[in-house]
Amino acid sequence: MRHGLAFSPLLAERAPLWWVRRSHLMLLLTAMLGGCATAPDETTKPQNAATEVSDTPLTEARAAAPFVTEQDLWRRIEKQLSFPIPDNERVQNARSALSKQRRFAELITPRAERYLYHLVVEVERRGLPIELALLPLIESSLDPFAYSYQRAAGLWQFMPATADYLGMRRDWWFDARLDVRASTAYALDLLHSLYEEFDQDWFLALAAYNAGMYRVRRSVRKNNNKGLAADYWALSLPRETRRYVPRLLAVASLLKAPSGEGLDLPPIPNRPAFAAIPTGGQIELLRVAKLSGVRQAEQRQFNPGELRWATAPQGSGEILVPIYRAAEARQALAALPASERVTWEHYRIRSGDSLIRIAKRFDTQVGLLREVNNLRGYLIRACDTLMIPNNAAWRASLAMADAGTTGVERNYRVRSGDSLYKIAQRFDLDVDDIITWNQLDPRRYLQPGQSLTLYLGES
Repeated sequence: MRHGLAFSPLLAERAPLWWVRRSHLMLLLTAMLGGCATAPDETTKPQNAATEVSDTPLTEARAAAPFVTEQDLWRRIEKQLSFPIPDNERVQNARSALSKQRRFAELITPRAERYLYHLVVEVERRGLPIELALLPLIESSLDPFAYSYQRAAGLWQFMPATADYLGMRRDWWFDARLDVRASTAYALDLLHSLYEEFDQDWFLALAAYNAGMYRVRRSVRKNNNKGLAADYWALSLPRETRRYVPRLLAVASLLKAPSGEGLDLPPIPNRPAFAAIPTGGQIELLRVAKLSGVRQAEQRQFNPGELRWATAPQGSGEILVPIYRAAEARQALAALPASERVTWEHYRIRSGDSLIRIAKRFDTQVGLLREVNNLRGYLIRACDTLMIPNNAAWRASLAMADAGTTGVERNYRVRSGDSLYKIAQRFDLDVDDIITWNQLDPRRYLQPGQSLTLYLGES
């Protein structure tokens, strides 16, 4: 998880989804001042928001349509684009800005190869406009690890308050905002709910997703009272919201443009990039990577919602692996004996606790607690946390207990002509990993002489 990396998407200049922060604050202020609005309108909350991954049947999936026969996923999207694109200054400016982003394809392509197919299938399954599958390009540059300075996170940039209101799971082990499947389900539920709220107007729904339902409602009401048009293009909205829909339309229009005039995006296979396999209980992520035969860094890219070195004790019971290793991983995990599994408890120390008392409570040894938690002495403090392994296989997993990086550390000095993509290719690394390790701003170009830390030889 990228706590230290400031999110800076190519296509956005603000922290997305400040709508809950603003609209809920206004509602709370109204309540405190004696008004009648004491809670968010139920219409803002999707019907199935209590679930991790939505399975609500909305319409028949369009996946049976001929679009699945396309070889290139971009073409599958392009053939379904349906939003009207007005030829106005806002859209023209957005197109011009996007076409000047020289590193757009470099950053987007590897992420799109991992996540975009899932977004497309989910949008099609619900019968929603395919443009919604492109929204994470605007929100996060398709980076599920993305964090904004306002604490919005994930592909869809959910704020903590939004996630809590919608019932998204967020705890020490797991953050549904970062999980590709869970966050997509919640985002599409929310967008569909806003679409119904604003009389089936997708542009107003998108504006509400960005600026907040309360603010858009107020702007619509204001225009109606003045006898003015109340569509998206006529409303008085925050500057970022006025640019939000044009950015999405710019991406769509450039996908439609003839070769040489649109986005120069390499083809992406029109097939799944990952598969969900049962874990059989809590499992350490490095063990899954080894059993699957993939690099730990690659395994992490498919499971960004898993915040620790192991899946949650009460998790979904599934983990994502690259599709080309799914069969091996499924077979290996099914055959993994209990003696080679390590289950972990996350314990918050209470007032009056001691290592002896905690060891007795969990039927373990004081020496084990000290070694696993890297304690030099016997002093512990209330509200600190301890990790407690529940079987004897913990020694084989100590190398996994660090949520940091594995591999040989190497310092690399940037040369003239280098880019993140070229360096990643040279050392068989992932662009996103280099950004994470060095806390880079993706908007800024590398400078000759700049020092980077790389971790080579990850298994």
